[in-house]
Amino acid sequence: MRVIILAAGQGKRLLPLTAEVPKALLDIHGRTLIARQIEAFAAAGLKDFVVVTGYGRPRMEEELSRIAAANGVAIRTVFNPFYAVADNLASCWMARHEMTGDFIQVNGDNVFRRDLVERLLAAPAVPVTVAVNHKDAYDADDMKVMLDAGRLTEIGKMLPVDTVDAEAIGFYIFRGAGVAAYAATLEACMREPAGLRQWFPVAVGSLAKRLDITTVAINGISWCEVDFPVDLQQARHFAASWE
Repeated sequence: MRVIILAAGQGKRLLPLTAEVPKALLDIHGRTLIARQIEAFAAAGLKDFVVVTGYGRPRMEEELSRIAAANGVAIRTVFNPFYAVADNLASCWMARHEMTGDFIQVNGDNVFRRDLVERLLAAPAVPVTVAVNHKDAYDADDMKVMLDAGRLTEIGKMLPVDTVDAEAIGFYIFRGAGVAAYAATLEACMREPAGLRQWFPVAVGSLAKRLDITTVAINGISWCEVDFPVDLQQARHFAASWE
């Protein structure tokens, strides 16, 4: 199974830490964020990676070359020249030619270990699987989802909090018919006038109207999404505790 990592962004909410390097190259207790991601996938047996780059491309490519050699994996890059003016739907669309078989798509700002990857891989092999986390309360920045007996029906940051059942944590698995269906949906979304200003979950939500999208809960597994300085502190704390 291939892994597609979306890592084109700068991470402006982390400035000035990201003034010179993209978020994916921030240090997380001795290793870059993206190195920890790839190491976790490699530990679970995955060896084929595609990384969508943008901001800080030369530094990203240098680090990815080092990671590939250190972990014995294959890493290709896809450059998104629109990273400064577009949201990540465009990054997914740029990588559509890599969506030729089963793959995991992951946001480039999640810190996690092998156990999270193995939870995902152990889920039933269905066309589309979305990793979700259940919390007592949800905030404006959460990628909120609505569920019907475990099936995703709606996804978006703007969903009313009193209708929310979980948050999508940034891991999506596409298998079989789900691969072509997702690629086609990305193409359709990018043909809309608002395409450059949308997040890729818009495509997932559109796909949910035509295809059953299954969810897998990762409750109880340590992970962190790095958006703000406080998240970076938490990620480093987790990583230190994992050593």
